[in-house]
Amino acid sequence: MRLYTRRYHEKCAGTWLVWLHGLLGAGGEWLPIIEQYANRPSLTIDLPGHGRSPHIPLANFSYLSRLIEQAIQANQIDSYYLIGYSLGGRIAMYYACQSQPTKLKALIVEGANVGLKRPAERLLRLKHDQSWAKRFRSEPMDNVLSDWYQQAVFHDLSAEQRQQLIAERANNCGEHVAHLLETTSLGKQPFLVNKLLQRNYPFSYLCGEYDEKFCALSQQFSLPLIRIPEAGHNAHRSNPVAYATAVERFLTFSDGRN
Repeated sequence: MRLYTRRYHEKCAGTWLVWLHGLLGAGGEWLPIIEQYANRPSLTIDLPGHGRSPHIPLANFSYLSRLIEQAIQANQIDSYYLIGYSLGGRIAMYYACQSQPTKLKALIVEGANVGLKRPAERLLRLKHDQSWAKRFRSEPMDNVLSDWYQQAVFHDLSAEQRQQLIAERANNCGEHVAHLLETTSLGKQPFLVNKLLQRNYPFSYLCGEYDEKFCALSQQFSLPLIRIPEAGHNAHRSNPVAYATAVERFLTFSDGRN
């Protein structure tokens, strides 16, 4: 089975933009950004259990990485920039570091964790994610989302913004969300910093200026940080114009490298 993909501006020449969404999202959430790149071809991918990829079985990060590669190959894409948000960013980093795809020309990650060093930290995070997964499986989706968006990483959201996100994402299947959350838990992800710093392609790490956790993480590991003004953890949603401007600047630099 293949992940669902959708192509935009496919008649345009040049390097493709491949977009990976976060947990609870779908490829369509990138549309406000993609619309600002009418001169660049784009491909969105719906992750397993999300959007129009609802019944894709998943074993581990490695298998998911192969699914991403299959989706790109099925669209006959010769060269591409990979962009991922949150969970999509973690998947993008794993894919870039472990698979070492030859057609990847640059990596852009938004608000994503590079991994945990210590086994005790990974075990604690796995239990944390398993606890959320249990709730997604057993409780009404809107109840779980009400608590999900109260987590500290979403502190910048207003009550109205939280309710809008809950309304948009309440149609997700709890079992499917739980499965992806457990399979791709940060507790199961390798620590990727060393491989990221050894890369042979341009790499950018984007954070909303209010996303204190991930701005600090980028500084801790000397990642190439670009701050998005007036935005929190979900920077591409909070300030799509500034986000697209920052990404375009990076892409222009990367175009010159390739």
